[in-house]
Amino acid sequence: MLRFARPRNPRARPARIWEMSPGRALLAGLGALFTLIVATWVLHRTFTGKRRRRPQPARPGAIPPASAPLSWRSLRGWLQRRRHRSGAQVLDVWPLALLLSLAIGAGGAVPARARLLVPMDETQTDHLKAYGLTYWVLTHGQKADWLLNYRGGSFLLPDDPATEREANLRGVTLEPMSGAGEAAMRAEIADNNMESVALEKAPRVAVYIPPNTPPWDDAVTLALKYADIPYATVWDEGVLRGELQRYDWLHLHHEDFTGQHGKFYGTYRSFPWYQEEEAVQHAMALKLGFAKVTQLKAAVAGAIKEFIGRGGFMFGMCSATDTYDIALAAAGIDIADVPYDGDPPDPLANRKLDYSRTLAFKDFRLEMDPLVYRFSDIDVTQEASLRGPSAVFTLFDFSAKNDPVPCMLVQDHVSAVPEFLGQNTGFHKRFIRSGVLALGEVEGTDEVKYLHGQFGRGTFTFLGGHDPEDYQHMVGDPPTDLSRFKHSPGYRLILNNVLFPAAEKKKQRT
Repeated sequence: MLRFARPRNPRARPARIWEMSPGRALLAGLGALFTLIVATWVLHRTFTGKRRRRPQPARPGAIPPASAPLSWRSLRGWLQRRRHRSGAQVLDVWPLALLLSLAIGAGGAVPARARLLVPMDETQTDHLKAYGLTYWVLTHGQKADWLLNYRGGSFLLPDDPATEREANLRGVTLEPMSGAGEAAMRAEIADNNMESVALEKAPRVAVYIPPNTPPWDDAVTLALKYADIPYATVWDEGVLRGELQRYDWLHLHHEDFTGQHGKFYGTYRSFPWYQEEEAVQHAMALKLGFAKVTQLKAAVAGAIKEFIGRGGFMFGMCSATDTYDIALAAAGIDIADVPYDGDPPDPLANRKLDYSRTLAFKDFRLEMDPLVYRFSDIDVTQEASLRGPSAVFTLFDFSAKNDPVPCMLVQDHVSAVPEFLGQNTGFHKRFIRSGVLALGEVEGTDEVKYLHGQFGRGTFTFLGGHDPEDYQHMVGDPPTDLSRFKHSPGYRLILNNVLFPAAEKKKQRT
């Protein structure tokens, strides 16, 4: 179980008064060396330069005037005497030159600049908007640090007046942190299951969503809007035309990639919104040259898979989890019944599924009855609904230093998150492919709520359920007002996914 309690008796190293980055330390060292050389040369010139002297009688070994005959013995004696005097004087000025160079070179070792800590424990006034503030900092060309497992996964931002003003406007709590305070914090991080991950560049965000957005809301778009994180929308035509290459992170709106319109036919076929949904989907399929919606959705799922393979980040919730993999496995197979595509499905559809094409799931069987509100046996909605709204799922504990990616995805101020239902609420473990990480589970069951995996150069993450703050959101219900849920642990999981593509890329060790 994931715990975010502060460590007891941290073995913090003494705070350093002078705090320098490696680059600044190198410059300071070079500056000190250069200053030492210059100081030595200046002082040497000062003490060994020409002086006005009274005429002196010739001494043995002195160089004779130009008019006098030059002998080898007299020249050698003059050189030896000159070299002895010069070396002694240089040694005399070295201590002074060294002190001068250190005094000047130490100018590079200025105290570390103060930073702004965005605490993500219970002291934060608005956890969700804190993600938006960090994203805003990245969009303005600055960098940030994500402090994994430190005070609930806090952020460290540059100390900038504009950032402070933006935080005040958003209602986000900041804590100024001095150089000594940061040194003590980093010592605590080094000695515990914590890590500082650099956030470098704001990811370009897109949401896959139909133009006729259905009457139920989408949790991810709600989170993005509330956190003030900008995003673009894209749908089937844009996906097949290659528009995904413009973006880094893609969320799949709770879409049914099987082409069965959410399997709402049995209950809602007479409702205007359902008829509009059916008409829009069929029109797009015909426009793009597909005879059936199922064929269109299979092609779109394949294009999204290519986006992931090239390095994209994909996140899906609700029906966009299991139906996405179903579309990949069933490509070229008729799995829709008469109410959805006008003809019966292939009776051998379940035998023909190709699980080698899927991302997360294997060995599942489809629910072929068009009137049953379920797509496959991957889903745990029936089991979850029997437990009721008091159930929770727990987040796994990962090594922040060895496995920063899954650790980023589970950052939260709690370890147990309230359950919430959806068209797909979660996943039976036996259908999850090897190599896919479970991030959250329902303890005492075989149910995984939250998972993450890699494909090609990119990643995918699935979170079961529809709305983290509405246990059983129904069609036509009003959208969730996130200003009432500023500390939602479930919505934090969504925003973890939005922000983690900004992290400095490090190879995962396990």
